[in-house]
Amino acid sequence: MNKVNKWLIAFAVILPTLLEVIDTSVVNVSLGHIRGSLSAGLDESTWTITAYLVSNAIIIPLTGWLSRLFGRKRYLMASVALFTASSFMCGSAKTLTALVVFRVIQGIGGGGLQPLSQSILLETFPKKEHGMAMAIFGVGIMFGPIVGPVLGGWITDNWSWNWIFYINIPIGVLSMIMVMLFIKDPDYLLKKVKQKVDYWGLGLVVVGIGALQIVLDKGQREDWFSSDFIVRLSIIAMVSLVAFVVVELNKKHPILDLREFKNVVFASATIIQCVVFFVLFASITILPMFCQRLMGYDALLAGLVLAPGGLATLFVMPITGMLLSKKVNPKSILFIGLVVTAYSIFTMTRFNLYIDYNSIAWSRIVMGIGMAMVFIPLQTMAFATIPKEEMGNATSIFSLLRNLAGSVGIAFMTTLLAQREQFHQFRLSERLQPFDSRYQMAMQKAMVVLKAKTGAVSNFAANGLVYQQLMKEATLRSFNDAFYLSTVIMICSLPIVFLLKRPINPEVDIMGH
Repeated sequence: MNKVNKWLIAFAVILPTLLEVIDTSVVNVSLGHIRGSLSAGLDESTWTITAYLVSNAIIIPLTGWLSRLFGRKRYLMASVALFTASSFMCGSAKTLTALVVFRVIQGIGGGGLQPLSQSILLETFPKKEHGMAMAIFGVGIMFGPIVGPVLGGWITDNWSWNWIFYINIPIGVLSMIMVMLFIKDPDYLLKKVKQKVDYWGLGLVVVGIGALQIVLDKGQREDWFSSDFIVRLSIIAMVSLVAFVVVELNKKHPILDLREFKNVVFASATIIQCVVFFVLFASITILPMFCQRLMGYDALLAGLVLAPGGLATLFVMPITGMLLSKKVNPKSILFIGLVVTAYSIFTMTRFNLYIDYNSIAWSRIVMGIGMAMVFIPLQTMAFATIPKEEMGNATSIFSLLRNLAGSVGIAFMTTLLAQREQFHQFRLSERLQPFDSRYQMAMQKAMVVLKAKTGAVSNFAANGLVYQQLMKEATLRSFNDAFYLSTVIMICSLPIVFLLKRPINPEVDIMGH
């Protein structure tokens, strides 16, 4: 493979990956416009997001098996074509039902793009350049969730919600042409081995992952286990996934070979990745919420809070890739990256009601730097000891757990916010007593404000201002609690770094030794 082709291949696979990751979050900010245009209710419209996430999550674990069954190039072309065609159908949808159906199809097309791109990059670049390959892949994975909401908001405000889907079409067509010209199947995939279809594994993973994703996406809105719908789906997900693990471990040719976890390095890297994406997706979800609910930012400005962090990630990723190519210890970079990320989230625990935009953006910049230092060495070490024949299976597992960890992080932290807000409201309300000195001081300040604004003073109105401030304080503390717990979770991942070891075999040594 010559040097030109290597970079053409990288460009060919990163384009659809970036599109797919952006599409996971781009619809969120356009939901209000979609709801109004298609005359749908709030709960109904959220199925446009859930439908995509569910079908996407179902396909990811099947990617390695489908690549072996149909050939990787053929499957990649089919995925890009389906994603592009369904994007056009989504933009042309005239009813909510049609849009949800087309989003399901879009998720099926997009589900395989992440693991396929990763496995192709890892096989295309030599071992000593895997750091740079993962830097390229990281552009799509890390930058997509950040640019998605901003891009979606801008397109919706300036054009219409339909264009968040139409914009995929020319890029998808370009991707199809590049995949057709520059991607080739490796020799081991060209040797067709007849294998029985694992129907039990296929059925269990579809039902289990689908039910789990719906639970994670709808749980908070349905008040979790007080809803019979969520309880039933949780039981279905748990039983199906446990049965899936048992079945797959006893199959000679499983849909998803879970025996990869016998590799300690791969298993350790997977755990760290789950922790990192749990925290990352939670933070980039609740940080804009903080800005909108307490700082009064509009949707676009709240999205722009995330942008500096994304730019920092883009800047630091190539540097990290170059350091790995120069034989710098990847464990050291990873450890420092985790510490930097934990520190950035800790600074968010200090946010108050008077913080300015620059201070919030700076915390995101530090997080972006830390994430860039985590993502590349972690991905590089995770696959360093995986044989090429097993790369598709390993990247499918890695991508699946990465996305599920992100979904769990969002669901967990949004639930925590709601519960801690209620807790702090109750505790602060206990202080609203006539003889409490702090309450008396707050009432005096409220009366001064009212007099300055209206020229009239009322105990009832002043008490209303005090209670309004109490509610904001309770909300602030709930965000501080969520950021504090995220910091603790990140710190807990640090000891696992020491389980990651450099391969001894010089042919697979990621440092080129």
